[in-house]
Amino acid sequence: MKERLIFHIDVNNAFLSWTAVLLLKQGYKKDIRRIPAIIGGSEKDRRGIVLAKSPIAKKFGIKTAETIYQAKKKCPNLEIYPPDYKWYYKQSQNLFHYLSQYSPQLEKFSIDECFLDMTGTHYLYKDYYELAKKIKEEIKEKFGFTVNIGIGNNKLCAKMASDFEKPDKIHTLLKDEIEDKLWPLDVGDLFMVGKRTKAELNKLNIYTIKDLAYAEEKVLEKKFKNQAHSLKEAAWGIDNSKVEPRSSKTTSISTTETLTYDYTDEEKLKEILFRQTEDVTRELRKQKQYAKTVAVIFKNNQFQNYSAQAKLPHLTNSTKEIYKLVIEIFNKSYKKDPIRLIGVRLADLKETKERQLTLFEEENEEEKKEEEIQKTIDDINQKFGKSLIAPASLKIIGSPRSKRNLKD
Repeated sequence: MKERLIFHIDVNNAFLSWTAVLLLKQGYKKDIRRIPAIIGGSEKDRRGIVLAKSPIAKKFGIKTAETIYQAKKKCPNLEIYPPDYKWYYKQSQNLFHYLSQYSPQLEKFSIDECFLDMTGTHYLYKDYYELAKKIKEEIKEKFGFTVNIGIGNNKLCAKMASDFEKPDKIHTLLKDEIEDKLWPLDVGDLFMVGKRTKAELNKLNIYTIKDLAYAEEKVLEKKFKNQAHSLKEAAWGIDNSKVEPRSSKTTSISTTETLTYDYTDEEKLKEILFRQTEDVTRELRKQKQYAKTVAVIFKNNQFQNYSAQAKLPHLTNSTKEIYKLVIEIFNKSYKKDPIRLIGVRLADLKETKERQLTLFEEENEEEKKEEEIQKTIDDINQKFGKSLIAPASLKIIGSPRSKRNLKD
C-alpha cells in the first residue's frame, strides 16, 4: 500500500497580506507588509485589538490580541488598517478553488489554511517537493500573497512542517524525519499542546517533544487522563485522521469572528450573529441539509471560552427560524462581559427533515412559500454578492437588517 502523503497549505499572515493585496489593487502606493502596520480596530478607539501584524511591526514587540493602545506605545508611527472579512472570504474561496485542481481531497482547516491528500497521485506528480514549489510560486504570481507548504505522511506532520520557518517556505516532516526534525522541538510547539498543557508537562520534566515521546503513558494518564494516549501518539508523529473535504456532507457547520475590539454593545453583537447565521444557513442549504441543534460561541477579553446551545423544535435550514433561536440563546447565555470572539454553530445535521406532516395545509403552504423565497434570495446573493438582500420576514425577529427596504 502506498504511503499517505499530505500537503498543508497555510497563507502567510493572511489578514495583513490579503489587505495589502486589496490596497495595491486599489492603487495604494505602499505595501503594508513592508512597513510597521497592523490590522485592527480604529486608531481612535483604545479598545481596538491587533488582529494581524507586519514583520516590521513584530520587531517592535507588537503582539496579536494586544490593544491598539499598547501597540502604539511600542511603535508610535504604526499604521492601522481595518479588517475586510468579505474580501478575506473571497480570497480564501479563490485559493481553495485553485488548490482543488491538484486533488479532490481538500479539507478546509480555517479561512487561510487547508490540507490536500496527495496519496495515490504519484502517477501524475513524480516529485512532490517540485510540485509544492510550483504551487507556491503560482499562488504568489496569481494571487499576490505567499504561503507555506508542509509535506508529511499525515495531517499532523504536514501541519507541523508548514510551521517550521516562515514565510514563503516549503518543509517536509516525513516518517523517517521525526527523530531529527520533530523531537528536538519544545514540547509547546507540538500541535494540540497549549500553554496550560505545556506548563503541566514541564512540571513532569517534559520539555521537548522527544521527552514526551519517551514519557511513561501511565504517568501522563494521572495528569491528562484520556488525552495521554493522544499526546504520546502526536509526539511520535502518529495521526490516522482523514482529509475530509468540506464539500461532503458534514455533521456540523460553524463560523466565528475575532472582533476588532472588545464588544459590549449587545445590538452590535446581534448584528454580527445575524450575519453569521446568514452564512451558516446559506451553507446548510447549499449542502441540502437541515439542522436540529444551534450553539452560540463566546470568547471574552480574558480569553475565556464559553458557549450555550439549544434544540430547534424541528429540523430546518431556515435563516429566520435559526436566527430566532440564536437570539434566544444569546439573551440567556451572554454574561455581559467584553467579547473578543463570537460565533454560531449548527449541529445534528440531516439530509431530510424527518418531520411529521401537519394537519394544517395552510402551514405547509406557508413553509413551502418561505423555502422558495429563501432559495430565490440565495440565488440572487450567489450571483450578485453575499448578503445583498434578506427575507422581509426577518423583521419579525427585530433583525438589524430589517430596516433595509428592498427598493432595488
